[in-house]
Amino acid sequence: MRSWEEKINGETEEKKMNRQADFTDGSSSFDDGFDKLYEKIKTMYRDDELETVKHAYDVAKEHHKNQLRQSGEPYIIHPIAVASILADLGMDSQSVAAALLHDTVEDCSDKTDIDKIRKLFGDSVAELVDGLTKLVRIPFEDKEDEHMENLRKMFFAMAKDIRVIFIKLADRLHNMRTLDAQEESKRRRIALETMHVYAPLAHRLGMQKIKQELENLALSYLDPIGYDEVRDDIDKKYGRNRGFIENTKKSITEYLKKNGLDVTIEGRVKSVYSIYRKMYQQNKNFDEIYDFYAVRIIVNTVSECYSALGYIHEMYNSIPGRFKDYISTPKANMYSSLHTTVIGRDGIPFEVQIRTWEMHHIAEYGIAAHWKYKSGDRTKEDIDKKLEWIAKLVEDESTTADHDDFLEAIKIDIFQDETFVFTPKGDVVNLPQNSTCIDFAYHIHSAVGNRMIGAKVNGMIVPIDRELKNGEIVEILTSSSAKGPSRDWLNIVKTSEAKAKIRQWFKKEKRDENIAEGRNAFVSELKHYGRTYTDEQFERISENIALRCGMNNALELFNMLGYGGLSISKISARIRDEFDRVVAPPAEEPITDASQVQTVQKPYSRGSYNGVAVDGLEGCQVKFAKCCNPLPGDNIIGFITKGYGISVHKCDCKNALASMKDNPDRFVRVEWRKASGGGDAAGGQYEAVMRIFAENRISMLADITSALAEMRVSILQINTQTKSDGQCIISIGVACKNLDHYLSIVSRIKNINGVYSIERGYTS
Repeated sequence: MRSWEEKINGETEEKKMNRQADFTDGSSSFDDGFDKLYEKIKTMYRDDELETVKHAYDVAKEHHKNQLRQSGEPYIIHPIAVASILADLGMDSQSVAAALLHDTVEDCSDKTDIDKIRKLFGDSVAELVDGLTKLVRIPFEDKEDEHMENLRKMFFAMAKDIRVIFIKLADRLHNMRTLDAQEESKRRRIALETMHVYAPLAHRLGMQKIKQELENLALSYLDPIGYDEVRDDIDKKYGRNRGFIENTKKSITEYLKKNGLDVTIEGRVKSVYSIYRKMYQQNKNFDEIYDFYAVRIIVNTVSECYSALGYIHEMYNSIPGRFKDYISTPKANMYSSLHTTVIGRDGIPFEVQIRTWEMHHIAEYGIAAHWKYKSGDRTKEDIDKKLEWIAKLVEDESTTADHDDFLEAIKIDIFQDETFVFTPKGDVVNLPQNSTCIDFAYHIHSAVGNRMIGAKVNGMIVPIDRELKNGEIVEILTSSSAKGPSRDWLNIVKTSEAKAKIRQWFKKEKRDENIAEGRNAFVSELKHYGRTYTDEQFERISENIALRCGMNNALELFNMLGYGGLSISKISARIRDEFDRVVAPPAEEPITDASQVQTVQKPYSRGSYNGVAVDGLEGCQVKFAKCCNPLPGDNIIGFITKGYGISVHKCDCKNALASMKDNPDRFVRVEWRKASGGGDAAGGQYEAVMRIFAENRISMLADITSALAEMRVSILQINTQTKSDGQCIISIGVACKNLDHYLSIVSRIKNINGVYSIERGYTS
């Protein structure tokens, strides 16, 4: 018995298996695979174009000879399959040739390179292959750097030629179809990347068929239990209402044709992932999915779309609030259609989509429809306009070296829902959801944003950070005397375009101010490390960090930190490494003459240092080492310094242990002085540092300081550091009496919601 998928989509499981295993039936099977590809394209291309594709196949076959996929199959089956997907999309011969060659440079670098591909196939094919080739020859400090730079390269190649992403999507689709051959950890990583990057990209480009298959395949690996549960629910519902779609299609066809409309009717069941997302992300029950069934009506003209809509509402009762007109206001991915949800005669709700044939082609193939259906000049202009977001995304790449910022820009510009607003002249402006008036201003022009002093929405003056809603009319108020954007705007705007233009203004107009601010941020970061450094050491550290970040000098680094192109938190680990390499822990010289011991004052103390006795003698001047911050109750040891008395360390201090191996004579026995009634010396207050690893939420710091206030604990210093994984590190110096007091403070802070762990730190 055929499943609901087979009945709706017209593809049997056997057919699907054959499609995925075209090349597994013998040593010459990949030649058979190319023959099938050739049958698809022989009526699409000119003779010279067919010869180019044949030549590309011969070159790829020779280069991948003796290479196997993870499944054990000949590697050449992969580029053939990718090329076949592109042929189904109706792509040109250059795209198909590049698909056949797309792994030759990356995986066969000993046999070929881009220059050789260019010589054999021309500039266009070579540029496509280069855009798909990973940066395999460039060393990276970590995998994250490598991954992000490869993403950057792909987007830059997209900006030059959109066909790069078509080939990449086809490549990813075939890899997902054959993902079972990979080990489990790799399957999950690839599935996550597919769900978070490639499926949204396909959606942004309007390629719904590829998008849905990528989503379903990725979900089957990311949550196989949830996937199977939804599939089972679909099977049950489809079984209960067997024949519903066919009967509905028949009824609608008869009624519309009776009223003079020439229509084609299609039916579908909502995809597994779409239902899964609504159930698990919107917390809906399966029975609350009103568009589980859908009927698609295809007509010849736009006016017939609205006529068909009227007839549908004559036939069925519509559900209020479920009508959407994407013809008058198309989506950014060029999708156009009328949507309405009605109640069928059996009481079953279903969605009706009404569109023309041209709209249907674009809905199925997205921007790729330009190649498949050879759209006219006007359509091409519309497509080019719709692709402007790619150029905007990458045109200001020099303004940020921050991987997280780049990925955030991708997520915002590609993955989010959209808001449609109007200029005072009636032009439609598409912006990501939750965009503000400032985003709107910079979308119009950078000069408008830089001179912005206010905004009107629907004729009313509003704050410039107000979020915009669908259908609003937005007017930007400007002044030639405006001083330019505020740095705070970087934290308000949502679009990468606005952020890039604001950063560009600060980069150009406020260089000296940027350098000063960036330098201050760098100095503040160094203060966390609790050691002094010379001007020469500071110069070495900053220059080396600049080089590690791909910049020419420290001034360039400070400038980028100042205007927000790079955040200090993203390079803090590199700074710490460089600091530890350049600034070694201070070497403390031993003394042999007690007369050389001088009195020094501790930066903070409400008692004296008489809390420590040196080798059984009281009254000797001591200081507490900042590298370990000993407290009464800790096991301690003393180190004789030159000019600074006795430096007291915890016995397990790494610095003390390292020095003791080479210079045991520098150390003396010390102990905490006891008060007359027992316990620690009276009146002593000591600074201790807690490094708190916690959830990065708005009220976290307030909760911690409130808890300390309740315990009547004095806060001596505080520093925070935000991490990219949604965590933060809060270093707090507190005044405490002894180790037990410190541990009681730690115990109280650990009970705060969102605090993961606490470590002993050091004073800055």
